Amino acid sequence: MNHRDTTEPLLAARDLVKTYGRTQALRGVRVGLRAGEILAVTGASGSGKSTLLHCLAGIVRPDGGSVTYDGQRLDRLPEKRLSELRRTEFGVVFQFGQLIPELTALDNVALPLMLAGVSRARARERAGEWLERFGVRDQGDLRPGGMSGGQAQRAALARALVTGARVVFADEPTGALDSLAGEQVMTALVRTAREAGTAVLLITHDAQVAAYADREVSLRDGTVVAEDAALPGVTR
Repeated sequence: MNHRDTTEPLLAARDLVKTYGRTQALRGVRVGLRAGEILAVTGASGSGKSTLLHCLAGIVRPDGGSVTYDGQRLDRLPEKRLSELRRTEFGVVFQFGQLIPELTALDNVALPLMLAGVSRARARERAGEWLERFGVRDQGDLRPGGMSGGQAQRAALARALVTGARVVFADEPTGALDSLAGEQVMTALVRTAREAGTAVLLITHDAQVAAYADREVSLRDGTVVAEDAALPGVTR
């Protein structure tokens, strides 16, 4: 059993810098995410929200500063180890879900498990359980094109959590949905994350979506301009 201090960040960025050409997307960002916490990162388009998510998820490497996950320097890990983490301990959900259109919802959710070596039968069984948790088990035999946007996004969330991910990175998960579908997706995400003890980094520009989080950090021009509470060892 892991007896880490729950006040200590599970995932933390310190003095994070990332530049694309002449654009400095992140300028010394410090932010931390506790185990089991839901943290909303808000800000206008171009404020650096998605870049921060990509750095924290190990998708891109920062130019300066550090990213620490569970006591290890994420920004220094070899790509093979990063890929393993993204496959087993991290789950990522984007605005449009990015389900594979040729696969059914059930097989989309089962895919990460099969890639990790789980048998197809067991993977599909577990995928069905996760679709059930998100209220879309009856959509399991449909391909994404036959589902509503909200149903497909809940299937995408099931796929992100099916491996037992400790952290889910949700980048504008309701951005392509109407308000009712967005509310259903967020309600399902928060309930399921709480049940599983999963931490969620939620990127959004929508104040109603951010209200589902335990805490909010706001970015502007690549810097933190407001946050609800300090995390030990992360904020100055």
